[in-house]
Amino acid sequence: MSSGNNQPVDVVLFDGVCNLCSSSVQFIIKRDYRARYHFASLQSSAGQQLLQKFNLPADALYSIILVRGDAFLERSDAALEIARNLSGLWPLFYIFKIIPRFLRDPVYNWISRNRYRWFGKKDACWLPTAELKARFI
Repeated sequence: MSSGNNQPVDVVLFDGVCNLCSSSVQFIIKRDYRARYHFASLQSSAGQQLLQKFNLPADALYSIILVRGDAFLERSDAALEIARNLSGLWPLFYIFKIIPRFLRDPVYNWISRNRYRWFGKKDACWLPTAELKARFI
């Protein structure tokens, strides 16, 4: 998938009922000036098709997943790769890539396990505004 200017477009899969996840998507959109990222909730048909494509469980609500062509990143790898392509100082967080994933992912998993308790949960998936609908698949 590519944008109109032949720049690669990555798809961010997120838990659509998670307040932290929905806020993260809005955070990414505000800092993604090149519109590199498109989005789909894990619960959507597009999200489910991508999970199936990569043989991931249909209930893979434990992680943000970044789809890039025929490959995907999840958990801390996905978060760091997304930060790497945002405007401002966020790419500096990519330095944490030097920390091995087996050390980074337990922190990610701890936040993931507690996100509903700490940040809440919606009854339905977050819906983008009319201006943002083109960024969602």
